[in-house]
Amino acid sequence: MKIGLFGINFGALGDPEAMVRVAEAAERAGLDSLWTGEHVVLPDPQEPPSPAPPQNPFLDPAVALAHVAAHTKTIKLGTGIIILPQRNPLVLAKELASVDVVSGGRLIFGLGAGYLHQEFAALGAPFENRGAVTDEAIQVIKSLWTQLKPEHQGEYWSFSGIDAQPRPVQQPHPPIVIGGMSKAAARRAARVGNGWYGFMTDLAATEKSLRWIEEASGERPAELGPLEISVTPPPPVTAATIEKYESLGVHRIIALPRPDSVDTVLGSVDELATLIG
Repeated sequence: MKIGLFGINFGALGDPEAMVRVAEAAERAGLDSLWTGEHVVLPDPQEPPSPAPPQNPFLDPAVALAHVAAHTKTIKLGTGIIILPQRNPLVLAKELASVDVVSGGRLIFGLGAGYLHQEFAALGAPFENRGAVTDEAIQVIKSLWTQLKPEHQGEYWSFSGIDAQPRPVQQPHPPIVIGGMSKAAARRAARVGNGWYGFMTDLAATEKSLRWIEEASGERPAELGPLEISVTPPPPVTAATIEKYESLGVHRIIALPRPDSVDTVLGSVDELATLIG
């Protein structure tokens, strides 16, 4: 079982020095990966379904991971997740390819369709058709990352006669991980993803999503290979937690420590280190 750490860019780790301290400790401890969260804006005052107070700092995922990349050498760097239909996929493809380059090929691109309607409204982003926008945006990013002469003709984006350098270091592209606990997210992961990510997903919810993924497995192109399953379970993460999720077919646990202080997070890293086999 791989073990990662969620939240490298927010809360107490919204401070650049704190972020580096935790990243370096996680790499020394042998953790597999570090993961960012994302909200461009949050409702003020906080109201459902917002997950965090509006004053909670959220550094931009690409900026945070590039900063962490400069202070680490081997640990993988994941976006967990970027809310794709809120982004211009051509700009995002450039940003993330740049992160993959400066990190020496360590990026994991986690994405989701989003759920916070207040955020979509503030950004002028489509909420009702966010699933369709997400699907096409994935195609756009793949074309920019893999095609010799990138070209795309779709409902929301169309282009040809362009190029976008640099390409990612990882070939054919960094792993694309689809986040979300809905049936649509599970099917999207099965169709186009290299992985699926369930955030704060208990055993029953994980099992349900894995059934949905299996039901959609006939739509999966053979060249994608096996789907890697990552889960952030409800805390705490223990040896028993790992054993239970591993029995379901989970490949990576991405632990969520309490982000109230750097010392708390560093303590969690030490605890996770004892679980690495």
